[in-house]
Amino acid sequence: MEQTAMNTLKFPHPVNADLTIHHLSVNYRGVEALRDICLDIQPGRLTGIIGPNGAGKSTLMKAMLGLVNLETGSVVYNNKPLSQQRQRVAYVPQRSQIDWDYPATVWDVVIMGRVRKTGWLRPFSGVSRRIATQALERVGMVEYKNRPIGQLSGGQQQRVFLARSLAQEAEIFCFDEPFVGIDQKTEAVIFSLFRELATSGKIVIVINHDLGESIVNFDDLILLNQEVIATGNRQQVLKEDYLQQAYGGRVFFFAEKVA
Repeated sequence: MEQTAMNTLKFPHPVNADLTIHHLSVNYRGVEALRDICLDIQPGRLTGIIGPNGAGKSTLMKAMLGLVNLETGSVVYNNKPLSQQRQRVAYVPQRSQIDWDYPATVWDVVIMGRVRKTGWLRPFSGVSRRIATQALERVGMVEYKNRPIGQLSGGQQQRVFLARSLAQEAEIFCFDEPFVGIDQKTEAVIFSLFRELATSGKIVIVINHDLGESIVNFDDLILLNQEVIATGNRQQVLKEDYLQQAYGGRVFFFAEKVA
């Protein structure tokens, strides 16, 4: 049952619980995709997952959410398996995994983020409609609410799915490469919202596809290449030996802005 009163998107503080990954391994048809992953991801911090193509970044996120089978290990939040708490999670996959030809409007996409609050086949309440509208306003897309999603630019589409995640009122937010194919203005909007979510005590996990200037926006990093190469704050992770181990060869990044 939904609450009957709700103000604007204030991101109320959730249970102060870490997301803990214990010895997680994933195999695809006998091929090892992830090996013995152990992580502790804290609320209130913006966490980035980085690594080369094929490192298993998306697989790790899907494994955390119970979307792929685990060979070994567990993912625990608030003393329970995360796979049993889907209502606490907002997940935005890569844009390439979304059917942009599906006949849905911007409003359709965002209001569907309220389904877990209202229940399937139930009409959306005034509270849900207000929250969905506020989410669209927050990402600057309310004027496009009646536009078919397939007619938007890549940056606009990403904003819409960010609004949908906000409408879910989740405790854990997972974004798979949200900055691919978007403009700098949209990237700034998205990072600003990520920061608000983290500051409010949410768990925010973002797969980032490169080591460009945007890397300085993250509080913590997980450097991955089928196993965890390094984890910690930027200063702890962005070291030449770790990066060479993950990427191979010489790696260039914005070292002067890491501190």
